[in-house]
Amino acid sequence: MKIAIGCDHGGTALKKEILPVLKELSIEWEDFGTDTDESVDYPDFGERVSQAVSNGKVDRGILICGTGIGMTIVANKFPRVRAALCNEIYCAKMSRLHNDANLLVLGGRIVDKETARQIVQIWFTTPFEGGRHQRRLDKIRAIEAKLKCQ
Repeated sequence: MKIAIGCDHGGTALKKEILPVLKELSIEWEDFGTDTDESVDYPDFGERVSQAVSNGKVDRGILICGTGIGMTIVANKFPRVRAALCNEIYCAKMSRLHNDANLLVLGGRIVDKETARQIVQIWFTTPFEGGRHQRRLDKIRAIEAKLKCQ
């Protein structure tokens, strides 16, 4: 599996904490930045990662900003992206089981390091349940298709 990862200045510290978890899971990643604590604009990094997920360049993605809210808003503008803001473990598991989320968003100033590691571990090891949940994802895809024509 290959993923894209990106953050703004509010997420650099947490990004460094979760990269070893990706390595342990044998997940290859492409880092779309930033690597600085200097103020940057989160939409720039959110766009890069979300586009890579949307066009299938990568299988999944991770975005991190101060709260995760801004990155989630950006990511869910892209077709085929199902970004889930998961600042605790239960939502991480459910976002995969029921929503087949393909982009994990974390709040760098909200989630502690250990919880973030656990979230990443669970998010990448929990499969999509399918069944009735697939029907709902199909409805989301239909909405995307309808909006694209407008």
